[in-house]
Amino acid sequence: MTAPTTDIAANVQALVRFFETLQPQDLARLGEMYASDARFKDPFNEVQGLRAIAQIFHHMFATLEAPRFVVTQRIVQERQCFLIWDFHFRFKRFDTATEQTIRGASHLLFNAQGLVSLHRDYWDAAEELYEKLPMVGGLMRWLKRRAKR
Repeated sequence: MTAPTTDIAANVQALVRFFETLQPQDLARLGEMYASDARFKDPFNEVQGLRAIAQIFHHMFATLEAPRFVVTQRIVQERQCFLIWDFHFRFKRFDTATEQTIRGASHLLFNAQGLVSLHRDYWDAAEELYEKLPMVGGLMRWLKRRAKR
């Protein structure tokens, strides 16, 4: 992987490639993309620092089978970008061969060195995850129908 530059479009391209091909062993190279004090937030986590961010992805690989990201759109402006993605996986915990998909987006801010300083993921945990879980899914779908009335 090439070192970050201040050409944010090139850094975004490298980051997209990193995430679309991400494997557990690649997490050791997270510092090539992220600042040491980078912040990460998603519906379940809010952490700071490379070790804490890497731990989130280690957990992903430990609990999901064949997780992979597919970036479908990107918007780059100055030192920030917005990525729209599909996250494909299968649950390890539940005996299912059905591939699941979460649709979401990431807002990324880059520092002056071209490293990610903020990574914030946006996705609907209720619709994209909880509704797909055995037992919980039925309750979530019922609550959703009730809320629409």
